[in-house]
Amino acid sequence: MQWSQSHASLAEVVDPGFTGTLIITGFIASKARGVQTTLGRNGSDFSASIFGALLDAREIHIWTDVDGVLSADPRRVPDATVIDSLSYNEAMELAYFGAKVIHPQTMAPAVGGAIPIWIRNTFAPQKQGTLICAQPQSLLPVKGITSIEHMALVNLEGAGMIGVPGTAHRLFGALREEGISVILISQGSSEHSICCAIPQDQAARAGAVVRAAFERELQEGQIQSIDMDLDLAILAVVGDGMAGRPGIAAKVFNSLGSASVNVRAIAQGASERNISVVIEGRQATRALRAVHAGLYLSPHTLSIGVIGPGAVGGMLLDQLASQSARLRQEFNLDLRIRGILASSRMVLAPTGIDLAAWRTALAEQPLAADFGRFVIDCTASESVARHYPDWFKRGIHVVTPNKKANSADWEFYQSLREARRLSRTHYLYEATVGAGLPVIQTLRDLRETGDDVMSIEGIFSGTLAYLFNVYDGRTAFSEIVRTARQRGYTEPDPRDDLSGLDVARKLIILGREMGLPLEMSDVKVESLVPAGLESASADEFMSELPRHDEAMRARIAAAHARGKVMRYLGKVTADGQARVGVAELDAQHAFANIALTDNVVRFATRRYCDNPLIVQGPGAGPAVTAGGVFADLLRLAAYLGARL
Repeated sequence: MQWSQSHASLAEVVDPGFTGTLIITGFIASKARGVQTTLGRNGSDFSASIFGALLDAREIHIWTDVDGVLSADPRRVPDATVIDSLSYNEAMELAYFGAKVIHPQTMAPAVGGAIPIWIRNTFAPQKQGTLICAQPQSLLPVKGITSIEHMALVNLEGAGMIGVPGTAHRLFGALREEGISVILISQGSSEHSICCAIPQDQAARAGAVVRAAFERELQEGQIQSIDMDLDLAILAVVGDGMAGRPGIAAKVFNSLGSASVNVRAIAQGASERNISVVIEGRQATRALRAVHAGLYLSPHTLSIGVIGPGAVGGMLLDQLASQSARLRQEFNLDLRIRGILASSRMVLAPTGIDLAAWRTALAEQPLAADFGRFVIDCTASESVARHYPDWFKRGIHVVTPNKKANSADWEFYQSLREARRLSRTHYLYEATVGAGLPVIQTLRDLRETGDDVMSIEGIFSGTLAYLFNVYDGRTAFSEIVRTARQRGYTEPDPRDDLSGLDVARKLIILGREMGLPLEMSDVKVESLVPAGLESASADEFMSELPRHDEAMRARIAAAHARGKVMRYLGKVTADGQARVGVAELDAQHAFANIALTDNVVRFATRRYCDNPLIVQGPGAGPAVTAGGVFADLLRLAAYLGARL
């Protein structure tokens, strides 16, 4: 920049005492010899800054199409907010690491004259915008989170580097001679390894030149490896206010850990203005959102997707709608439903769906269904459950009342548990047994405190509990089944209940929680589905069921004649015996005196042997099942740091 010549040229056309308005074209300039040229990228903004400095302006206003400098790229982080003010150094750091609003060269003329720069929105001039100046007054310790992608990591490692002067000089000298830009450097204090991040398009040249520079050490074994990792990204957290403030780095790394983002390298300057980490490129967006949420939003913001907005899922969404404001106010917990997936369509909202109108949104703004983004499965679908291991690997927590995953074949179940363990994600499924009752949690508490569970027995189906509580032979059994289906007490296909398979799945889940490798073939099941109706459609089954009412009426009449009541029970013992079916009980039996859809589960353990532990309460219906899922969701929030 030819400042003296530019000052002289300006003085020739603008009188020093001029007080009007100057309208000056930008972008076009001339070289020292007078040859016309352009200022390149951001040339118009650069022109404004140049003339601001030449005219000794009080302020420089850059008019653009956004409200100011944002805390992150809004295309990737929908919750990005406008930064009220930041220093020149902060703005340059953000610009260097990918922020597009202002280019570093635009700021250079203003920095020299300490001229404040305002970033304003042409289409919303009433908004304040962002102030960039020498001494910003912002209270925000962190100003922005940004990233550079398509990076590679050069890693030099070897015991022969320890205590040997000049290794770093040779490494970076070789890269410098090849014209390769080093963006980040990280070295262990043991000097055993040193790595640096470079643009990925320069990786091949970098690998060749570094291997050539250390050829002798490689041959002699002083350096064990020179590795080149591709498809990486650098995430940078920028803010002058981070200096001397404990806990910022902890929030960054806790956020990344909670999102299952692996950190490959770390760098932080002594100024503490910038914390940079190298991560996998495919995780960049997730990392940006996680760190932004941890630093800018409520520290307890959960992004949620719901699969299956039917009876249970719809009730859950309504419960969330009624409680979300209270949870934000009392516990600073922000539960954001960002997507709802039905069988063939879905609706997405990056900043959250208005739960007061979720049905309208799903009906009027549907997208093609995509299983890849969700956390709460409210379906009874095995095909959905098969996605769980992949979701875990991607760092997605799962909450579900769907029994199909935990009662699937043993090989899949093992892969499911291993994927969850390796990903360190959370998997909550209390509502798979007993709807909203604490059945699984009670079993876990017993085992984790050292008790030995000898057997678990009870009425595990709210549907079958209802049927046998209501049925006395006077009203047709098929009519009671129809009523239960209409009230939402049964599965969508009532045969899932009447066949005993639903109870069998629950026994398998409980047995596996006991440590038993149960398969469906291990469970002896008595089905109440009449022979010949197993393969018909659900509607055909319901229309044909009345033909079999007399057989059921005769069975209950015989039980009554013996002074017994009929109940559908399940039992699993510590030796792996499992049975599901109808039992005749004395009228005084604990299982004989339950209300409507009650589940009742009896735990016989070493501690609770003379007087078994009983958990009892409603075990069917959309409201109680959704309540169980909601409770699991709040438990997940607590695991992730919310104080409830």
